[in-house]
Amino acid sequence: MSPTRRAQMSLFLHQLPLLVWLVALWMLLWGQFTWLALITGLVMAVFVTRVYRLPPVELSGRINLWYGLIFVLTFIGAVVKGSLIVAWQVLDFRRPPGAAIIAVPLRVDDDVIMAHTAVTASLIPGSLIVDVDRENRTLFLHTIGVRDENDLEHQRRVVLGWEARITRAVGSKEEMQELRAKIAESEADARHGVETPRDGRTLT
Repeated sequence: MSPTRRAQMSLFLHQLPLLVWLVALWMLLWGQFTWLALITGLVMAVFVTRVYRLPPVELSGRINLWYGLIFVLTFIGAVVKGSLIVAWQVLDFRRPPGAAIIAVPLRVDDDVIMAHTAVTASLIPGSLIVDVDRENRTLFLHTIGVRDENDLEHQRRVVLGWEARITRAVGSKEEMQELRAKIAESEADARHGVETPRDGRTLT
């Protein structure tokens, strides 16, 4: 095999997880797990990655199948749970569910992890990413079912939980170390009663 051929094959294998994720995202957005959705998703993934001249995505090259399985199962459970909660909030006429815009500073400095976290949070019923501050690694999330500060903190923890699961599944060793350091720092601050800066504004 020629050096050019080997380089092309290496690039393809390195980008393969991105193609798989794009196909899965396509099927999730349409809510269909059929052969037609698979084929059209594959066509769209190839089209997006080949036609649009974007900088190459730097992937970690690491995939942990166990944490990947945990992420998938947890995500499916969260979608089902979120659907039931939203349905109950719509049918509960005794009190409005409440809504808020919440700023969630992420802990891992990586564009791919940030994008995956944003997409995952948006796919769960009841929450939607409305803005992204890439420079400060902050996601702005519109969520319903928020009535007090405890609900705000719960929603932040949920998003940070998705970031952690995604990092464990596809993050690099350096990103894993960064995540562990930030978690340890947060736990130390909590033990010493140090307040973490927060930003969440209740709308209704």
